[in-house]
Amino acid sequence: MRRVIVRRSPVHGKGVFAKHALAAGERVLEYKGEITSWRNAVRRHQREGIEGHTFLFGLSDGRVIDGSRDGNSARWLNHACAPNCETVEDGDRVFIHTVRRIEPGEELFIEYLLATDGPLDEDIRAQYACRCAAEGCRQSMLADAA
Repeated sequence: MRRVIVRRSPVHGKGVFAKHALAAGERVLEYKGEITSWRNAVRRHQREGIEGHTFLFGLSDGRVIDGSRDGNSARWLNHACAPNCETVEDGDRVFIHTVRRIEPGEELFIEYLLATDGPLDEDIRAQYACRCAAEGCRQSMLADAA
């Protein structure tokens, strides 16, 4: 039985929503896709003219999971500054776990903690603006935007 569904999100684009109640600490999804280098992923996205969603999930060993290639519904998880899910890296696999009980119909969120090369100017800040509207929202999906 599917535990989540992808549909339009009031936060941004598509989102992942619980079909049924999910317990705290429950493994809900695996972030799937092609594992490649950042260099190959960025080059591919530039070559193919992909804008907006890139579905790239960085691994701690410097590689990336490209959810646009053989990915699944986890690629539609939106960012929130007060997320109800967390990511757990296990080798070259990434799993999404709930951090608290999630009610049916509730959207699942992770904290992106993105990084960019170079200084944070207003254009970069605008590109990575957060839309979560959580209490204490950092106004950014960037890890170092505080």
